[in-house]
This record gives sequence, structure tokens and C-alpha cells, in this order.
Amino acid sequence: MQLSIVVPTYNEAPNIAELVRRVAAAVANLPGDVDAEILFVDDSTDATPAAVREAAATAALPVRLIHREKPEGGLGGAVLEGLAAARSDVCLVMDGDLQHPPEEIPALWRRFSAGDVDVVIASRYAGGGTAHGLADRTRVLVSKASTSVTRAMFPIRLRDVTDPMTGFFLIDRRSVDQALLRPRGFKILLEILARRPMRVAEVPFDFADRHAGESKASVRQGLHFLAQLTALRFGKMSLFAVIGGLGAVANVAIVWALTQLGVDYIIAAIVAAEATIIGNFLLQERFVFDDMRENASGVWLRFAKSFTFNNAEALVRIPIVALMVSSGHISAVVATAITLVLAFFVRFLFHSLVVYAPRKPGVEPSRARRILEDIDEEVMQPGEL
Repeated sequence: MQLSIVVPTYNEAPNIAELVRRVAAAVANLPGDVDAEILFVDDSTDATPAAVREAAATAALPVRLIHREKPEGGLGGAVLEGLAAARSDVCLVMDGDLQHPPEEIPALWRRFSAGDVDVVIASRYAGGGTAHGLADRTRVLVSKASTSVTRAMFPIRLRDVTDPMTGFFLIDRRSVDQALLRPRGFKILLEILARRPMRVAEVPFDFADRHAGESKASVRQGLHFLAQLTALRFGKMSLFAVIGGLGAVANVAIVWALTQLGVDYIIAAIVAAEATIIGNFLLQERFVFDDMRENASGVWLRFAKSFTFNNAEALVRIPIVALMVSSGHISAVVATAITLVLAFFVRFLFHSLVVYAPRKPGVEPSRARRILEDIDEEVMQPGEL
């Protein structure tokens, strides 16, 4: 097998037959006699698996299906599973909605066959490429803005890349160290390019309209992209700091609002602390420590550890705030902000080393813990925001 075409899918049943037909036609136009396969990695809840099997029965090239009962890592995780299961080291990744025209496969193959690159990217923004398949001007603006921000954050790694967020590319999987990757949602190419230097080439393409079905883009995916970008550029501690910073702003705002209403500043600080402790925990679960949850204790035990520690920290911090206000001629807002900054490093260490510490190997969980873990798995199922 010389080429594996990896197609991650989520509820794309109406597109499968047309996709297989057009991919087979494109492969037939490759120079030489190229042995290729299509590998669907499917996370669907509709009839997509049945559509793949039906198309495979009459396809002009081998079609395989991996249906994931428990999807991990979203679309990015599906791509990595496809790369691992592919029969060829040369893998072409494309979406299942036909916005990535299969007719461009020969152009990517020819450029890769020159032998001087690790990955060939189909770009909407290289010379001659278009993004007219985006739904409206707002999505075009968001796409271009996020691309510009991403390239600015990785000026060296993405120096020769105009479209780091495309999902249409051809890659030699031997150049990818999958152990380094932490896929989140849609942007697996960005993850690959940011982790290590790669030799890159681009070919322009026209981003088409969807053949059928609805876009899977959502606010939730946008939040995952921001979390991925921050984690890639700055690491886990900085992502923790971003969430902590948001919590600190909320904390200060609550203190200000309550004190303006005449509430005593100590009571205001307590209310603000409890609200931000809960909010920070929820955001950290999703965007900072999501890769550590599987091997840690259940969600309710993690919450109990986090909530108890943060309240204990608050019991130490709030008297310090009171002391600073009463003896240092500092306002409650400024005192709160200073102590929150000082508490940041202690919080990060505690959460990394205690709250999300892996369970000891070989120790069977209790019945209560198994129930909590079942609840944890249920409440962390993917869903639209």
C-alpha cells in the first residue's frame, strides 16, 4: 500500500457514497499505478458506519472502517488513530463533508513525490486558494483572524505555512512523534506542526461548500482551539494562569460590586472566593488537566480535593487581606489582587501533584470510587456548548 487516505467522520452518512466515488476517481488519476486505501475513523451516532460498509462493497479501492465507541481527542484523536492504523506510511487526511475536494489529491501526491518535504498542506490562503465554502463573512473573518494569531504565536514553525488550521494535508507519518501530541478538537495539523520542525510545502485549493449535512463547528470547538493554542505556545502552567487570571478578574469584580452595595469587604471576599473556586475548577477540568483525568481519581473526589484546598487557602489569604487593608492603607480590591497572584503557584503545584495525581497501579478501586468514576465518565461526555 502506497497511500492511505484517512477520513475522520462524525454523522456524515449522506456524504459517504459520493466521497468514496470521487476519491476513487482521483486515485485513478494519480501518476503511475498507486495502491491506495480509504480508512474511515468514525465517531458517529447516525448511520455513517452502515453507509461506509455499503460504499465499501462496490468501491474501486479498499475501504476500511474504524468505529470508535468511546471517542477520545475529538477529530484530532480520530486522525491520530487513523495514522496509527493506516497500511501506508504516506497518509492523506481529509474531512468527510467534501469541502476538501478529492480532485486535489493528485496535486498533493505529486508535490509530496518530489521527496523534499514531510507534509504537503492544501491551503485556502496560498496563491490561487479560496475559502468560499465558509458559511458567511463572519466565519471568513474568524478563520483569517485565528490564522493570523496562530502564525504570529509560532513565527518560526509556521514561517512557510499560510493555513495551519486546514484539515486537508498529506504527511509521512514517520515524521510525526505521536507521543508528543495532545489532540483537542479540530486542529490536529497545528498540533503536529507546533510540536517539532517539519519540512513543509503547500498547494492551493478551493474550500468547497458542504455536499450534505450541517457544519460541526461550534462555540465549544472555538474554546477548544483557544485552549489548544495557549497550551501549545505556553504550556500547562500558563493555561492554568490564564484561567486563574480570569478567575482573579471575576473575583475582584465580585468584591468591587458587593462592596459598592455596602457589603462588608470580608463577606464580599468570601462570596467571591467560593464563586471563582467552582468556576476555575470547571475550566481547569476541561482545558488544563483534561489529559490527566483518565488516570486520576473520579470527578467528585477531584472537586472535593480542589474545593477543600482552595477554601483552606482562602482561610489563610483572607486574614492577610484584612491585615493589609487595616494596617497598610490598601484598598480591598488591591489587597485581593496581590494575594491571588501569590497564591497562584501554590495552587498549580497542588492541583498537578495532588488533585490530578495518578492512582497507584495495582490498587483496585472501591465500589464507591467505581460509581463516582462512572458518573465522571457520564458528565464528561462530549456535547454542544
